[in-house]
Amino acid sequence: MSRAPSIVAGVDVGGTFTDVFFLDEASGRTDVAKVPSTRPDQSVGFLKGLSTHAALADLATVVHGTTVGTNALLERKGARAGVIMTAGFRDVLEMRRRDRPRTWGLRGDYDPPIPRDLRLEVPERTLADGSIHTAVDLDAIRAAAATLRERGAEAVCVAFINSFANPTNEAAAVALLRTLWPNPYVVASSEILPEMREFERTSTAALNAYLQPVVARYLQTLEDGLRQAGSAAEVLIVQSNGGVMDLASARALPVRTALSGPAAGVIAAAEIAVAAGMPDVITGDVGGTSFDVALIAGGKAALAAEASIGFGLTIRSPMVEITTIGAGGGSIAGVDRAGLLQVGPESAGSDPGPACYGRGNTRPTTTDANVVLGRIDASRPIGALAALDVAAAERAIVEHVGRPLGLGVHAAAEAILRVANAKMAGAIRLVSIERGHDPKRFALMPFGGGGALHAGALILETGLARALVPRHPGVTSALGCVIADMRHDFVHTLNRPLAELDEAAVAAMVAELSARGAALLDRAGVRFAGRETGVAFDMSYIGQTHTVAVALPEDTAASRAAIGAAFDQAYSAAFGRTLSGAAARVLNLRVAVTGKRPRFDLALLAPAAGLTTEGARRGSRKIHAGGAWHDAALYDRLRLPPGARIAGPAVLDQPDTTIFVDPGLVATVDRLGNVILERA
Repeated sequence: MSRAPSIVAGVDVGGTFTDVFFLDEASGRTDVAKVPSTRPDQSVGFLKGLSTHAALADLATVVHGTTVGTNALLERKGARAGVIMTAGFRDVLEMRRRDRPRTWGLRGDYDPPIPRDLRLEVPERTLADGSIHTAVDLDAIRAAAATLRERGAEAVCVAFINSFANPTNEAAAVALLRTLWPNPYVVASSEILPEMREFERTSTAALNAYLQPVVARYLQTLEDGLRQAGSAAEVLIVQSNGGVMDLASARALPVRTALSGPAAGVIAAAEIAVAAGMPDVITGDVGGTSFDVALIAGGKAALAAEASIGFGLTIRSPMVEITTIGAGGGSIAGVDRAGLLQVGPESAGSDPGPACYGRGNTRPTTTDANVVLGRIDASRPIGALAALDVAAAERAIVEHVGRPLGLGVHAAAEAILRVANAKMAGAIRLVSIERGHDPKRFALMPFGGGGALHAGALILETGLARALVPRHPGVTSALGCVIADMRHDFVHTLNRPLAELDEAAVAAMVAELSARGAALLDRAGVRFAGRETGVAFDMSYIGQTHTVAVALPEDTAASRAAIGAAFDQAYSAAFGRTLSGAAARVLNLRVAVTGKRPRFDLALLAPAAGLTTEGARRGSRKIHAGGAWHDAALYDRLRLPPGARIAGPAVLDQPDTTIFVDPGLVATVDRLGNVILERA
């Protein structure tokens, strides 16, 4: 009798590598894999990564952090979509908030993802109080649908003014469209974001329509590939809020998958940090293209209410707060017309990749600099790659950096890393010092394929206390996919002074939204260890534009007194004071329903018994740091025992990353196998 599938696999598809983390829930065995990403069809790398350590038929659950939606937004490669809007509001997407691509410039171009000829108006009007002034003209809806189809639209979004207050007109239009439209890609703004502020609601709903065909086709390809290989695995998709959702939800709400891979990494980082006794960390995910930074305080990652994926592409949906800059392993270095060395944001990605990959790229990257300086072992690269071409990396650095700046190859390589590290340090300061946090309280948690190569330089430059390198840093986001809970977020606009809030109506709305979330959890068919419901409000003082997030303590009834006390605490934490005597306003109610998945025991990743530091030693290698050559001790990181202490300079290799211990730093292995870098 064959045993039931028991393997849970987390898959994170990045710009350069596809990372996989395997957990056999029956035996507790774990494995990791890192294979090159495949573009334009990411499903090829996805299925190849899953096949490295498991038969696809043995997979019980696959949890996927995808960049398909993010890439489609950044590269403007979404579907051709149309928007049907209230007469007079055709240009909401173009007007935005009257912001500019360059803050200090007077000029700037912006092309909305939905062109003007695909934004049509129809007669209808709902007032701000929810009353219907003009019923929707259904004949105009039929005509608009025909026009959009003639103009090649594959998806359609309906975004009527004030539909958050009363969706009747919008619902009637969408109901008719769903009988006329040839596919399921019909979006209602009141279903996506029933929240006031017409630009944010329209933008979020329109981008959802823009992404739906692209993401749905990709998910269907993944599902078909698994089924053809004999796998009946449940497929879940990571959301940008750090939770997961089922395939049906992902197809309906692809806008919530933006930044899902980095969000999964932050979720894993929070678990690892708490288990290691360092609940205050700043994460630094160095992939092939970008450097993603997030702050975790008290073991909790901050959530932002909205984010912009590129200028003007605003998504209002709860997201793990992540700052991203173009400084990854594949970021291209060069000297600009002013004679200044620049690194990124352009990236060589996985194809052709850095010059040392030998695939035709002749421009240097940060990976090439690390290879030339001896910090990466060219004969044992990560990601199942062939041996790296050191000579090609040297030629690229000399031609594009060394010769223009009058530097030798090693000095030029160090200059590339100094510029890249300075950019990364700036992002770390942005999420810490500029938001009122003292870096000395925080540890850096580097992950991604390249994070541990830069960790030492970053703690020295930013003043962070130490660095905590996870057991498998190169696949931390894939681990986060396995750890993440299932979560569904809901919002309802109240827009009332706190003193006039109807407590009974709020309680009824909380109950309604909680029931909707519970139904979605039930539909997923996933085993949960427990369920939680979180209630929060967007609030401000009357007259203010911007709001603060106000979370009610668990099991606290949403009374005016409890909401007011929580608002005072949240406002004081954000601004250092409250405005005594000023009246508070409740803009939105937010409800998050979470299905808690069984906890992953990080002790499963701890080093095996009987290991010794000497047994992990692999000799030494010349490395270049601080303008000089050093003899660096080499170690197999995964064979180091708890308590091992290694002084820099040293290099700790493992299949998914390389840890560089800078001169003047010391590396210590904790009980869970994490490596802690500190000043000697």
